Amino acid sequence: MSANTTTTQQGESAERPSEAPLRVLLVEDDAHIGRLVESGFTAAGQQCDWAKTGTRGIEAALTQRYDVVVLDMMLPEMSGLEVLRKLRSEGVRTPLLALTAMGSVDDRVAGLRAGADDYIVKPFAFTELFARVDAVCRRSGHRPSPMLTSGPVSLDLTNRRVTASGKHVDLTPTEFTILELLMRNAGQVTTRKALCEHVWEGDWDGVTNVIEVHINRLRNKLAQTGNDGMIQTVRGRGYSLRSGA
Repeated sequence: MSANTTTTQQGESAERPSEAPLRVLLVEDDAHIGRLVESGFTAAGQQCDWAKTGTRGIEAALTQRYDVVVLDMMLPEMSGLEVLRKLRSEGVRTPLLALTAMGSVDDRVAGLRAGADDYIVKPFAFTELFARVDAVCRRSGHRPSPMLTSGPVSLDLTNRRVTASGKHVDLTPTEFTILELLMRNAGQVTTRKALCEHVWEGDWDGVTNVIEVHINRLRNKLAQTGNDGMIQTVRGRGYSLRSGA
């Protein structure tokens, strides 16, 4: 799919209601469109992870928790329809908005029957994209809570504040982002690679050991509130936050 297939309107207002940020998974192979959509969600105060292939999109959706998936239906190698069917067959019930240049009724029906919640046809406006994302989340009742809680740790997404056992924990933006991902996946293993990609780049190809420095600092800060041992190392895989600790 070429960048000429669709355009988005950059000059529009990206304001949305002051709710907890949505965590969006964007699956889009076109670099131009992907950057526009990613920056549009970011400017609107949302969190957007951009997967550039269907395989990466499936991996992200199966290993991390999202509030909504925006899926390009014209992906190379593995089509968006194949990605959609795979996610639904694996039990992923996250609201999904199909993004496509194909506007025929048959195309839309095929996607809806495969499990898409709604369609948006290119070219589109950001305001319509945000409205449709909000709509599929409302219909599914899948709205993010402004608070994440795991045992004694509470994370306020709106004000970006963390408390542990009632004590404020002063975190850097990177530490906050790491803790948020661990809390969203509490009780499950989050790989070092997934953490690096989430914190820095969607196509992170660097050494994953860099994450250990931030994990150790985060552990020390939680330990100072009497919550030592919440973040566990799973040898050869990554880290896990004890659920209900």
